Amino acid sequence: MSRILAIDQGTTGTRAIVYDRRGREVASAYEEFPQLFPRPGWVEHDPEAIWRSVQRTIQKVLGRVAGASIAAVGITNQRETTVIWDRKSGRPVYNAIVWQCRRTARRCRELREDRGTVSLIRRRTGLPVDPYFSATKAEWILDRGGLRARAKAGRLAFGTADAWVLWKLTGGRSHATDFTNASRTMLFDIDRRRWDRGLLDLFGVPEAVLPEVRPSSGEFGRTVRLGRLPAGIPITGMAGDQQAALFGQACFAPGTLKNTYGTGAFIILNTGRRRVTSRHGLITTLACGPAGEPVYALEGSIFVAGAAVQWLRDQLGLLRTSAESEAAAEAVKDNAGVYFVPAFVGLGAPYWDAEARGTVVGLTRGADRRHLVRAALEAMAYSTRDVLEVMRRESGLRIRELRVDGGAASNDFLCRFQAGILGLPVLRPRTVETTALGAAYLAGLGSGFWSGTDEISRFWALDRKFRPSLDKPRADGLYQGWRDAVRKTQA
Repeated sequence: MSRILAIDQGTTGTRAIVYDRRGREVASAYEEFPQLFPRPGWVEHDPEAIWRSVQRTIQKVLGRVAGASIAAVGITNQRETTVIWDRKSGRPVYNAIVWQCRRTARRCRELREDRGTVSLIRRRTGLPVDPYFSATKAEWILDRGGLRARAKAGRLAFGTADAWVLWKLTGGRSHATDFTNASRTMLFDIDRRRWDRGLLDLFGVPEAVLPEVRPSSGEFGRTVRLGRLPAGIPITGMAGDQQAALFGQACFAPGTLKNTYGTGAFIILNTGRRRVTSRHGLITTLACGPAGEPVYALEGSIFVAGAAVQWLRDQLGLLRTSAESEAAAEAVKDNAGVYFVPAFVGLGAPYWDAEARGTVVGLTRGADRRHLVRAALEAMAYSTRDVLEVMRRESGLRIRELRVDGGAASNDFLCRFQAGILGLPVLRPRTVETTALGAAYLAGLGSGFWSGTDEISRFWALDRKFRPSLDKPRADGLYQGWRDAVRKTQA
């Protein structure tokens, strides 16, 4: 029986999942890798540790499913995270600089002083000038001794995590990425669908280091033998994690959207062939059309979501497991006026304030750990409303529901509160790991494993629908408290 292998290379770990012809999970494996914080606000990964986690999860999952049954491989990945490596040795020249890293904030401030540059970048890429994206990360790495000359000579390769994993899976034979990942670099013209020479010159990134850009569904290369993974398996799907989740949620039509609650939270609205340019802090980006072709989308990127609960667990010891957060939040009747703005690495959409830092407001002697935990979960819902209010206004599209996925989507309290704060139904599918599922769908379409989106749309199944339970004045009052807390964070 043929199956699809999806590799989900995320921010804190890598997951490998095998799916059958009905889009059902057959086997999975997960492994975390170290997070590196060399200075305050800096975040790095060892690319070799990323690759080891990919290898190990593949071997684990193929210990339960025969490698010979794998018809195709799909890759999805943490976006914007930047890797540069030597083409001959395959060794990274520096650690991967993670999307969360703020080391280039000063450089971005300098760029923002020139309105012409800001306008050019927004017009060509759909992105604001921010350390979040890959361009200033690549510039920073290449500014290190001797690397720029090696890059110009074609001896180095640049890519986001997808390109790094693809290179390793193919034994260095394929250096490629897809449109969705390219659109997150701040180096790619999303209308002309090509690398922008003016931006490459601005950031000093030579064309010789760039990967080839391909549609998200189609052949990217073939595997070399890696333990239980046979040689010659086609890699036929690739997309950045949030676009893959949108595809996995069967959001193929304009006006459909999803929110993934992971380390951060990422809301993407499919706008189809129409490019919507945001004036209020959203990103215009590329997503996957029904055949894996690039289409436009609006996105709101929230830098910290589930990571706030992890912080309460790991740094403060307020929880033994993240799953305990639901019971803690339900144990108190409200937030007791406590708001937690987890701006550990600045604020993303719609604020784009790289200098903001995490803040808790409203503490009284009556507040305890449960209120702080509840405030962390509520923050995900408030941040989502921040983004959806702008999406509604700027897209002109009628939004009828929000589909949710990611680890925190299994939290019933969060989903109920989210529905109440938005005044929209929140739909949780049976499969909440839709990022890997989207990569599998793209790979399956690209290899002929599935016939088209009509077939895979039938695989989407509802687990639970959460209807709004807060009256509008109550929801608006709570949200106003959040907006006040955000202003204090920025101050």
